[in-house]
Formats: sequence, structure tokens, C-alpha cells
Amino acid sequence: MAVVPAALPTVLVLDSDPPPRLGRLTGRARVLHTDEASLAERLPGADVLLVWDFTSHAVRAAWPGEGPRPGWVHTASAGVDHLLCPELAASDTVVTNARGIFDEPIAEYVAALVLAMAKDLPRSWELQQRGEWRHREGGRVSGTRAVVVRSGPIGRAIARTLKALGVTTAVVGRVPRTGIHGPQDLDRLLARADWVIAAAPLTEQTHGMFDTRRFGVMQPSARFVNVGRGPLVVEDALVRALERRWIAGAALDVLTTEPLPADSPLWQVPGLLISPHMSGDTVGWRDELGAQFVELFERWAAGRPLRNVVDKQRGYVPGH
Repeated sequence: MAVVPAALPTVLVLDSDPPPRLGRLTGRARVLHTDEASLAERLPGADVLLVWDFTSHAVRAAWPGEGPRPGWVHTASAGVDHLLCPELAASDTVVTNARGIFDEPIAEYVAALVLAMAKDLPRSWELQQRGEWRHREGGRVSGTRAVVVRSGPIGRAIARTLKALGVTTAVVGRVPRTGIHGPQDLDRLLARADWVIAAAPLTEQTHGMFDTRRFGVMQPSARFVNVGRGPLVVEDALVRALERRWIAGAALDVLTTEPLPADSPLWQVPGLLISPHMSGDTVGWRDELGAQFVELFERWAAGRPLRNVVDKQRGYVPGH
């Protein structure tokens, strides 16, 4: 556990607009703000680093520099791949994440996508814009099968929500345990799934895991949803799978390049729904993230064990 200094601790915030509300730290911490350009210069003077701009890779670039480093780094995101570098992973610095904030919102978003694709709502909207009345038959959700990859809090929340819709849901984790399948079962489950939901963290093991072979395993009626990290998917392979109708459709809330450029061919791929990394972002989510950090700070300042501690070698918070 990180050591709390005797003097008023310095909390350095890698900013994003709007900045976090940290008024509860007044008189308890010296809160400084920095941008990407000044991060390396200010890191040595910080006891705590709050990575509020969780889209930034500035920590990976600045951390290997000279001088002392904060004993605790917190990122206002579930994923930590944007900040973990070999030097940080090998250090004594404690890393925590925003585990618990996004579970239910992302599960609701996945359910919305499943229902929208099953009922062909995107097509209904297109026809409405043209004033065209065209009767179609929608699909059933209840009675279908889904596989959710992986078994963290977000994956488990997705599984619960899909089960409430009558979907038979299997969850694949890093290792098998009661109620959770191991990676060796993934291909077998993919071959039977109507819905494939990627919710894994980005690690060496998960990078590019959905490739040409995996899309080829899926049945032609299957639909794929990624709410994990963009690089879980080999995007060219997904495009080929959709264009050749190996699968029936897909939805990406996370992409390899974000923001997705306006001239990206992905926008025009038939059967592909794209949203701008918003599946977990609901009204008031920034306030929840700020409150979570303050609660963690209070534990840290009191010398109590921190929650949401990331295993820096694995790249995520281990399950219990």
C-alpha cells in the first residue's frame, strides 16, 4: 500500500474538460492540475496522480522520466491500458481504477443494442426518414443464446441483464470456475451463440482475439458487440465478416482509433452500428467518478487499504 506523507499531500490531476469536482478535498490535499505537455515536469512533486483524462496516453510517455513518482495512481476509467507502461508496472506505485461505476450502464447499453438489432430498429429509422412504409418481421430475443467475454463486474452485469430478457447466457473468463467458462470453451460457445459480447480488458492475451478465425467460427445469424476495448477486434477481419455475411451484424462502442475519423470506411460498413465510446456514460457519471476518487482518497489518507487495486501484471482488478 502507498505511504501517506506527513505533510499535506499533493494530488496532481491530468485534466479533461470538465474537470473533476474535488471540493471535499479542500484543506486535506493540495490539488494541482496539469495537461499532457506539463505532466512529466510535475510528476516528481505529486503524491497522487488522478488520470481524469482517461483517453490520454501521456502517463505512458511521462512515467519513465527522471525524479520520484506518485505512490498512488487512480484512473477515472475501467481500462488501464492507456497508462500502464513497463516502468509503472514494475514500480511500487499502487494503481486503482473506476471499477463499479460503469457496470450497469454498459449492461443496459448492450441490452439496448441487442433489442435494436433483433427488432431491426436502425432500418425502421432509415425507412422513416424516406417516408417509406415497409412491413418486416423482427427477431425474438427471448430464447436466444449469448456468450459474454469476460467475467469481470461489467461482463457479469451484462450477463444478468441479458438473462432478464430470456437470453441463455454463458460467460467466459480468464480461468474456469463455478458458473464461468474458461478460454478453452470460447470457440465452442461462439459456434452456438446468437450474440457475442466482448467486454474484456485489453491485455497481451486479449489483443486481437476477435480475428478472421473467430468470426469464421460464428454462425451466420450471429451478431457481435464490442464494449470492451477497441483493439480486442481486428477491424479489417470484422469488416470482411460483415461484407461476406459470415455474421449478421455488429456494434462497436470502442474502436482502435478514437475519435473515429470522418473519412474512415468503417462508417459505411453494412450491418455495423458505431457509437462514440459512450456505453457507460450516463447523466451524472462524472460526478460519480469524482465522488469515487474522494472516497478512495479518504481511505488512502487514513492508511486503510485501497479498493479497486489493479494487478499491474494482468492489467485489471482481480476477481474475488
